[in-house]
Amino acid sequence: MSFANNFDLPQVLLRAGVKVSEHPGWKTRGRGVLNIKGIICHHTASQPGKNAPSLGTVVNGRSDLPGPLCQILLGRDGTAYIVSAGRANHAGRGIWHGITNGNGEMLGIEAENSGVGEPWPEKQVEAYVRICAAICVWKKFGAEMVAGHKEYALPKGRKPDPNHGFNMVDFRLRVAQVIGGNAPKPEPIEPKDDQGRRTLRRGDEGEDVETMQKAIGAEPVDGKFGAKTGAKLREFQRQHGLVPDEVCGPRTWSIIVDVLHLGD
Repeated sequence: MSFANNFDLPQVLLRAGVKVSEHPGWKTRGRGVLNIKGIICHHTASQPGKNAPSLGTVVNGRSDLPGPLCQILLGRDGTAYIVSAGRANHAGRGIWHGITNGNGEMLGIEAENSGVGEPWPEKQVEAYVRICAAICVWKKFGAEMVAGHKEYALPKGRKPDPNHGFNMVDFRLRVAQVIGGNAPKPEPIEPKDDQGRRTLRRGDEGEDVETMQKAIGAEPVDGKFGAKTGAKLREFQRQHGLVPDEVCGPRTWSIIVDVLHLGD
C-alpha cells in the first residue's frame, strides 16, 4: 500500500533549499495513514562521527519498538533522509495543542545528535528550521505546531529530546521567521569535493554524471541520472561502506576517484 498519494514531501523540502535523499521504499513504509497536523522534533542519541548512523534503526525499528520510527532522519550534514510516508512510532503518550495522537497526526523528525554534549552544527540546525518551516507552509499551520519531544511527552520529563543546547522557543522563532519571509536565504548545501566536483542526485545530467556511471558500472552511460543509475549507485555505496543514499557527494566521489584513478 502506498501512503504517498499527495505526499509531496521531497519536492516541498527541495524547494526550501534542503538536501534530500529518498530512502528506498519510503512511499509504502508506515503503520497506517499519517494526517499531519504538527511536527515533533527528536534527537537520535547516536554516537558522534558518522553522518546518518541511525538510518537502519529508524527504518527497521528496535527490538522493543517496530519501525518506522520517524518520517525524516536529519543527518549531521543537513541531509533530510525521507524514510516513511505513513504513520511512524515516534511520539508515544503526550499532548501538544490538543493533539494526543502524535504518531498518527504529527510528523516525526529524528536528528542525528548524541544529546549529551555534542554541538549542533549550524548547517544541521538551519536544515532543521527550513524543514519545519516548509512543512508548516505546506500543511497550512503555524510554527506553534512544532514541538520538541520533551514538550509533547507525558508525563512531563519522560523525554529529554532534543537535548543539549536546543531551545525549542528560539527554534520556533526561527521557523516563524522563515515562514514569514524574514530570514536570510540559506547558504547552498551542495558540497563539492576537493576537485570541485558537484554533488549529484537523480535528475542531474552532464559529463560528471557520465563519469560516475562509468565508475559504478551503470548502464546506459548516457550522462542522465535516472532510476537505473540510482539503483547502481546505492549498490556501489553499500559495497564501499557508505550510506546507500543515492547521492553522489564528496565521500562517494573519493571512492570513484580511486576506482577510475582520476587523480593520476
